[in-house]
Amino acid sequence: MRFTDTAIKKLKPELKRYEVWETNGKGFGLRVSPAGRKSWIFIYRYDGVPRRMTLGTYPEMSLATAHETLARSRGVINKGGDPGIEKLHKKSANRAAFTVKDLVEEYLEKWAKVRKKERSWKEDQRMLYKDLVPAYGRRKAKDIKRRDIIVLLDQLVERGATVGANRTLAVIRRMFNFAVERSILDASPCVQIPAPAKENRRDRVLSEGEIKLFWGGLKNARMSPGTRLVLKLQLATIQRKGEVVEAAWDDFDLKNGWWTIPGEKTKNKLPHRVPLNNIALDLLQEIKELSGDNNCLFPSPKGSNHVSDTSIDHAVRNNLEFFKMDGFVPHDLRRSGASHLTSMGIPRLVVGRILNHAERSVTSVYDRHSYDSEKRQAMDTWGRKLESIITGESSGKIIELKR
Repeated sequence: MRFTDTAIKKLKPELKRYEVWETNGKGFGLRVSPAGRKSWIFIYRYDGVPRRMTLGTYPEMSLATAHETLARSRGVINKGGDPGIEKLHKKSANRAAFTVKDLVEEYLEKWAKVRKKERSWKEDQRMLYKDLVPAYGRRKAKDIKRRDIIVLLDQLVERGATVGANRTLAVIRRMFNFAVERSILDASPCVQIPAPAKENRRDRVLSEGEIKLFWGGLKNARMSPGTRLVLKLQLATIQRKGEVVEAAWDDFDLKNGWWTIPGEKTKNKLPHRVPLNNIALDLLQEIKELSGDNNCLFPSPKGSNHVSDTSIDHAVRNNLEFFKMDGFVPHDLRRSGASHLTSMGIPRLVVGRILNHAERSVTSVYDRHSYDSEKRQAMDTWGRKLESIITGESSGKIIELKR
């Protein structure tokens, strides 16, 4: 018969399965089951042996698509191959292909947990399992298109998670790049997808008056004594919040006034020596009374190694009324300390060493100077400045260096 959609739809099921063949189709036909299921079939010869394969079902596979599939199968035969075997291999490979959930687990185990600090890879895990896995977890990773990622990001923006959408895109992009690097995929669906929301870079620096309000506001703020001390120690040392909450007593030399942060706890994976000024040393005595025999400076009441850094953010956000100034976040304390140091004439290079910023210049490769003495002088200067801000009285001469 001549295959047309009208003719195919008129084919009715019978008590037994039957087959009809396309005029001049050379082995191309349609099988109709007693249940009414219609399947495209192709009979051909390979190595002189007759073979049969099913191309697909109608109407899921249209007549036009069936002809295209037939043409590809004949092309395989012309090249000396067996289209039936090739189809089985493709089907088997598709079954074994990574799902999106498989890829998420592979990325977390083989990349994130190896290269990132615990709190960072756990944040990746949280974002991926919160939005990506529920939406596309069962789909094959190779079938995810740019449009799928864009739709997911649009949903995040619509629910108000604009910054979260940017962070989620960054993690998904890194995960698919990892898949390409590992030859799991040939290409990433995240290519040329811009950040879904515009972000304003924070440049909040607390003035001397605001630092005094902050320090005084901590007395009445509804937060644990340990959280108050985390914030104070962060301002006194100008280090990252995560490095402060993860600090262990083994990392401190209180006799000589040094805090050595191990490479596994720093952002650039390099050990970092922080000189302790008098305010930091006094705070450490208070912290020791709270931590007792625990090696963590700030042990978690829930039984884990240390408090989470996000709990510090929540505590500040929930107590802004006590500080009587425009909103700020804990990281602003580090930026504020660094800004006040440069305003007192401390060279930016020395401030960068105190902040443990990564040096990417060619000169830095050859510069092995530790800058311990310069950092010590700068941090002692900051300690005296901070004490004068808090008390309103100078505890010693603050030397403002000329640039």
